[in-house]
Amino acid sequence: MKRTYWQENLRLVAICLAVWFVVSFGCGLLLVDVLNEITFGGFRLGFWFAQQGSIYVFVPLIFFYAWRVTRLDRKYGVDETDEPDASRGD
Repeated sequence: MKRTYWQENLRLVAICLAVWFVVSFGCGLLLVDVLNEITFGGFRLGFWFAQQGSIYVFVPLIFFYAWRVTRLDRKYGVDETDEPDASRGD
C-alpha cells in the first residue's frame, strides 16, 4: 500500500513539475521568440509569460496539487483528519 501511494504521489509531482517546466522554461525562454509575435494586454506574450503569466499558472498549480494530494491521502487512509487537534487539547 505504501509503495502504491508513493508511486501515485510521485506521478502527481512529476506532472506538476512538467507543467512548471513547460510554463517557466518553455514559454519564458525557449518559445519566447514565437510567443512575442502575439500581443496580450499590449505586451508581447513571451515577455508577459516570463514576467507574470507564469505566476498565473503556478498559483492554480499549487492549489491543484494540494487538492489532488488530499484526495490521494484519503484514498490510502493517510489523511490528517483523524488525528486529534493539538490546539484544542484533544
